[in-house]
Amino acid sequence: MPIGPDIQRAVQLLEQGEAVAIPTETVYGLAANAYNEAAVLKIFQAKQRPAFDPLIVHVHSLEQVKEVVSFLNLDHEDTRKEAEALMEKFWPGPLTLVLPKTDRVPDLVTSGLDTVAVRMPAHPMALELLRSVGFPLAAPSANPFGYVSPTTAQHVADQLGGLIPYILDGGPCTVGVESTIIGWESDTGQWVLYRPGGTPVAEIEAVIGMIGRAKKRVLPASPGMLESHYAPRKPVYIGDVQAMMKEHAGKRIAVIAFSEKHDAQHSEVLSPTGDPTEAARHLFAALRKLDASDADVILAEIFPQKGLGAAINDRLHRASAKHN
Repeated sequence: MPIGPDIQRAVQLLEQGEAVAIPTETVYGLAANAYNEAAVLKIFQAKQRPAFDPLIVHVHSLEQVKEVVSFLNLDHEDTRKEAEALMEKFWPGPLTLVLPKTDRVPDLVTSGLDTVAVRMPAHPMALELLRSVGFPLAAPSANPFGYVSPTTAQHVADQLGGLIPYILDGGPCTVGVESTIIGWESDTGQWVLYRPGGTPVAEIEAVIGMIGRAKKRVLPASPGMLESHYAPRKPVYIGDVQAMMKEHAGKRIAVIAFSEKHDAQHSEVLSPTGDPTEAARHLFAALRKLDASDADVILAEIFPQKGLGAAINDRLHRASAKHN
């Protein structure tokens, strides 16, 4: 599969209605023209993604946001001001906002919802690509649905094989976990958290005040809300590693640890210095490596609930949802 840094090649393919893997600061995305339903359908086909799971739309400027977000359909002037304040504070960056959509956004992108998830990526190559194509890009993570998100171009090649025509290589992702997703819910009259991620919630609340927590739904109200997601093929368990090692005695054990190595067949330390930001950057690569090992089970520590630790715990709980 072709991998390279050729932005013009990616532009040509996207303009032709193809789906192309692109780098962002969070994870690699599988992108297509958000206005072209036939192109967006190729994302679902490559990922084998359920059509009830919405996609995130990526934009390059605050002006382009107005093409996809209907600010007039926000309930109050204060809400519009808060949305704009979040964009000005955290964009470009790993924060996704779920807001009322315009008619330009196809229902396939939003899974029939009247809201759209939108963000501006911080990766310079992604921004240059967005400016070059001129249309917003629908881009979920570039991995088979439900599996570990890719943080390098090679990860994409390993997972999607010959299913897409090009992978735009922008180097390893600097954040390493997906964006935080929040949205305005008119029925409750508040901002709610749909998914913790690359922007700490405390920093968001410093701008707009306390954020509510989304209620569980049969169908997701935003991307990233399915309970079982980001799951390796090997069983994952999260909790007290020492206790779990006793429970799984006799098996080949792999461990995901925060800052200290464990005495197991395989042990991946995400941050020797105890930095949650560094740990988040290494999480998916560690999951991928251990899933490819000869381990029978993957055991993971519970990370400190500070900074990006909350996002790491969220991803690990989703990875373990089929087993815990």
